[in-house]
Amino acid sequence: MAPDARPQPALCHDGATATLSGDWTLRSLSPVLAALRRQLADVPDSAAWDLSAVTRLDSFGALLLWRRWGRRRPVALRLPPALESIFQRLAALGDASVPAEAPYRFLDATAHLGGLLIGFGRHFVAFVALVGQLLLDLVYLFRGRGRWPWLEMSANFFKVGVKAMPVTGLVGFLIGVVMSYLSALQLRAFGADVFIVNILGLGIVRELGPVLVSVLVAGRSGSAMTAQLGVMRVTEEVDALTTMGISRYVRLVLPKVVALTLAMPLLTLWGSAVAIFGGMVSANLQLDMSYDYFLNALPKAVPLANVVLGLAKGAVFGLMIALVACHFGLRVKPNTESLSANTTASVVTSITVVILVDAVFAVATRGIGLPYR
Repeated sequence: MAPDARPQPALCHDGATATLSGDWTLRSLSPVLAALRRQLADVPDSAAWDLSAVTRLDSFGALLLWRRWGRRRPVALRLPPALESIFQRLAALGDASVPAEAPYRFLDATAHLGGLLIGFGRHFVAFVALVGQLLLDLVYLFRGRGRWPWLEMSANFFKVGVKAMPVTGLVGFLIGVVMSYLSALQLRAFGADVFIVNILGLGIVRELGPVLVSVLVAGRSGSAMTAQLGVMRVTEEVDALTTMGISRYVRLVLPKVVALTLAMPLLTLWGSAVAIFGGMVSANLQLDMSYDYFLNALPKAVPLANVVLGLAKGAVFGLMIALVACHFGLRVKPNTESLSANTTASVVTSITVVILVDAVFAVATRGIGLPYR
C-alpha cells in the first residue's frame, strides 16, 4: 500500500459513542494531531469508545488515547484483541505523569545539610584510606620487597613538570608585569619607587608564585590524572590490573603522587623566577629602574627563608593535588556522567585545598623570612 493510501485516522462521536477508525500511528497522526486533540476533548467523559475500526495503533496513538481517558480504561470500551496488549502495558506502567514538586518543609534544609556532611565524611574516610594504603606501599617498597615503578614516575614527571613549563612561564610573566604596573602607579605617588622590589619579591616568592602555579597545575595536571584513572575505571583496566595481581596503587597512584610532589617545587621556582623577571621588565619601563639595581636589591628584600618556604609550599601543594586527583579518579563509576562529575569535583576540591593549606602556612610561618618585624 502506498504511503498516501493508508487509512487516515478519524474520530466520530454522537455524544454517546466515540468511534475511531484508520491508522492511529505517529506518522498518520502528525498532520492532523491538533484537530484530533480538539475532537478528543469534545467527547463526553460518559461516552463509550469503539476501536474496532482501527487498523493500526502504535504507542504514540495509544498514549494519546490513554491520557484522554485519564490514564485508566473507560467503563464502556470495545477493543479488538490485537490491541489489548498495548493498553495492558500502559495500565501496568501506572501513572506516568511527572509528580508535582513536594512542598518545602522546615526540616528539608537540615536533611540536605546532613546529606552533605555524610557525603563529606565518606570522602574523608576514603581519602584517609588512600593515604594509608600509599604509606603501606612505600614501606613495602623501601624494604626491598617490590620493584619501584621508575618508568611510570619519570613519565608522569615529564607530563606534569616539563610540559607545564610553557603555560606556567607565560602566566607567571604576565602576572609579574601586572603586579609591577599596578604597584608602580601607587608607589610613584608617594615617592617610594624602590620598594617595588620588596613588593614583587615577597609577594611572588612567598605567596603568589606557589599558589598561582598550584592553581594552574590543578586545572591542567590534576584534571588529567582524574580523567585518566576514570577512563581506566570505565574501561575496566583497573580491574584487569587487580586480576593480574598488580597493585593499582603502586602502578597508577604512587607514580603520580611522587612525580607531582617532586615537580611542583621546581615549577614553583620556575614560575616565580619568570614572574619576577616580568616585574623587573615592567619596573624598568614604568619607573626607569635599572636591571642591575633590581637584581642587587632583590636578595636583601627577600631573605633566603622565603625561597625555602615557597619551595616547601610547592611540594605540599603538589602532594595534595595529586592525592585529591587520584582519590576522585578511583571513585569514578563505569559511566561518562560519573567521569565528568568527578573530574570537575577534583579540580574544584584541589584548588580549595590549596587555598586552605596556604592559609595554614600563612598563619604558621607569619614570623619566618620577613626582613622587617
